[in-house]
Amino acid sequence: MTFRIARFTPRPQSERPARTNPFAKSNPFATTGSRRTRGRRWTQEYTIRIAPQRTVLDALLQIKREVDPTLNFRYSCGHGMCGSDAVLINGRPDLLCTATIADCLAASKTMPNAYTSPGVVNGTPQVQQSPAFRRTGTATPKTAIPPSASHPDSVSDSTASDFSATDPVGTAGPAELSEATGLIDAAHLTKTSNIAESSAVEIRPIPGFTPLRDLIVDTDAMFEQIRRFKPYLLHVDSSADSNQAAQAKAADTKPSSEYRQTPEELARYELLSTCIACGLCQGACPIYAGGEAFAGPAAMIAAARFINDSRDSHRQERLEAIDQVDGIQACQSIRACTRPCPRGIDVGEEMWKLVEAVKE
Repeated sequence: MTFRIARFTPRPQSERPARTNPFAKSNPFATTGSRRTRGRRWTQEYTIRIAPQRTVLDALLQIKREVDPTLNFRYSCGHGMCGSDAVLINGRPDLLCTATIADCLAASKTMPNAYTSPGVVNGTPQVQQSPAFRRTGTATPKTAIPPSASHPDSVSDSTASDFSATDPVGTAGPAELSEATGLIDAAHLTKTSNIAESSAVEIRPIPGFTPLRDLIVDTDAMFEQIRRFKPYLLHVDSSADSNQAAQAKAADTKPSSEYRQTPEELARYELLSTCIACGLCQGACPIYAGGEAFAGPAAMIAAARFINDSRDSHRQERLEAIDQVDGIQACQSIRACTRPCPRGIDVGEEMWKLVEAVKE
């Protein structure tokens, strides 16, 4: 398996102050970080032997241990819970620890040409490509689809489905392989042995963030925007007057009322509370990743989590805080932020709900 990894080594900082470029495209509302860092950039290829069922994080760890110890990337839990290993894999934002090599290769073969219309190129009729999102468990047609001329590493969609086999290297027999997957027959057994050798996975830093070294980016600007909208509960006890509330706070006693909530009220924000602030929605957003003045979808989700919380008594103040030029007004409702979310949050729909709440 070949991995094309974007490498970056920052240039040593000079003692004299850097010159400012008034025409540089950056977020004027972010007080930390810049979108472009000077340094040496190049793409390096690594070829290793690894099973398609392994994750991309496993591949990078193997490369760092056996091939190149200078490769830099960030990870923590390795189970998709911390969100620290967000990168761009074959042009799609994803987490290193949850993206398997087989899924990345299958997506790279279907996504680039999924919406192309059939036509004639150099006198040869082109076949309509299959949709990018195929239903699982269906038989794959045995007719091979010619790869795109602009993507030399692409293979047919029927070949991409061979990665779901339990024995990717072709050691099992044809009958056993057909019963296990229902997709591969004896004619495809000769292809599974060299699929990994003829395909490549391209890994780049998540867009919209300042690169620090190789695949490591600076996420301070994203967390700064999240803190800007006060991601914590603001509750005012209406049953007690100001003097009693001050005395209770000084005596460190319990509040006079409980934070009661119905299951329906909990369901309004429960899914939003599972956001791990990985930044995949930020990298998929063409507004934020393009360098425009936008707080970003991650900050909007953090604000929506408490706007929808019935226990919070500052809903109007929170709506006014996000109703800014670089806030919800900058959202173009493209909804690209929904696709890569590892927690299943419909980020685009939540952004649209914020737009409607602000208008009300």
